[in-house]
Amino acid sequence: MPAMQAMTSGSVTRSVIRFSLPLLLGNLLQQTYNIVDTIIVGKFLGNHALAAVGATGSITYLFYTLCIGLAIGAGILIAQSFGANDITGVRRHLVNSAVVTAAFGIGISLLSVVFARPVLIWLRVPDYLLDDAVSYMAIACAGTICVAAYNWINAVMRALGNAVTPLVFLGVATAINVVLDLLFVVNFSIGVAGAAIATVISQGLSALGCILYCLHKYPELRPHREELRPDASRIRRCIRTGIPIALQNGLIAVSMVALQSVTNTFGSMIMAAYTVSMRVEQFVQQPFSSINAAMSTFTGQNIGAGQTDRAVKGLKVGIRISSILAVVVLLVFFAFGKPILRLFVSGEAVISIGYTALLITGCFYIPLGAIHTFRGFLNGAGDTDYALVNGIAEVVCRVGFSLVFTRIAAIGYWGIWITTSITWTATAAVSVLRYWGGKWRQKANVPEGKCAETAKFS
Repeated sequence: MPAMQAMTSGSVTRSVIRFSLPLLLGNLLQQTYNIVDTIIVGKFLGNHALAAVGATGSITYLFYTLCIGLAIGAGILIAQSFGANDITGVRRHLVNSAVVTAAFGIGISLLSVVFARPVLIWLRVPDYLLDDAVSYMAIACAGTICVAAYNWINAVMRALGNAVTPLVFLGVATAINVVLDLLFVVNFSIGVAGAAIATVISQGLSALGCILYCLHKYPELRPHREELRPDASRIRRCIRTGIPIALQNGLIAVSMVALQSVTNTFGSMIMAAYTVSMRVEQFVQQPFSSINAAMSTFTGQNIGAGQTDRAVKGLKVGIRISSILAVVVLLVFFAFGKPILRLFVSGEAVISIGYTALLITGCFYIPLGAIHTFRGFLNGAGDTDYALVNGIAEVVCRVGFSLVFTRIAAIGYWGIWITTSITWTATAAVSVLRYWGGKWRQKANVPEGKCAETAKFS
């Protein structure tokens, strides 16, 4: 396994690209993980079971996103301490972020199990799907603590410049999940509950294995006795840093639900075209998401080291890389858009609409890349409050523009994808304005008091 990597010296471009690549592979692996899970449930349990699992998707995502946001917040603080070569600060943030992660993970697990049925009834899940949906959600959400621990240790490792170890353990989790899915769903015939159990076990084993490995491999991370005591100020800081990111993800999810509701009014063909275009877009988003995560770590470490100019250079490199990727993806869509769509759907009418939709949104991937790059930079600098502003901007734009454009006769259902494109452009503009406003400079928290213990991580 690779050593932890300080990103405070050497080539900026090489640092960003080298760190982004394993993150990209991990994101693509995560998408494969989800698709294989869906295929097994759909193939062996049928459409009703698949619909029951799908009915829980939005609510389980909202539960998970709080833990993920807190993990990202912890990673930002640890990256800043690591950049400052403050090893004691790293360990203290490690301990206190673990306390926060465990508390929220356990709390959300308990609440989601107790309220699984009432929540799904409130979401109007059909009666014939309700029992399976409740079973899946109760088990999957009971394992929120596993999801929280998994994302926490990943965020910690990435903050310390090690993006490969999380990738390896994600690969292990994917393999375990597939094997357990087949075992519980096919051999033991447990149904959708088996799929949920497989996911929880694979996440839990992967999280535990990664934590134990890292503590063994990197003895510098093992807290000293006096560092094990929870620190209220650090706990508050961890929550304050992570909550806006969690709320941003939740708001974006809400805006997507609102756009889906508008899409549903145009009938099954447009719904199918929208669904398939979104599936393609999920893969397209992965390189931009990887740059986002890389920028967050790069910026956090360099802000911690007091190298603001280098952090800004990283931002410029990230913008260039994301812009090049945006142009390449658009050219791929022009040349291979229809064959790509045929992997998901067979109807030519749907493929034709979906192809045009990909070209519409593809012309706006440069703003999409800018959103991810600026978001990663601002998060890494400690300006996580902007994440909430970003989420609000997406909700306002996606809901408002969809209601306007889809009601213009000359635009009609194309307003769905035009809404997405303009939303990206408007949100990118807000991101640029936030950066130019310089508020991030005031919030760039260099870890307090570089301690005398300055041994290097190895």
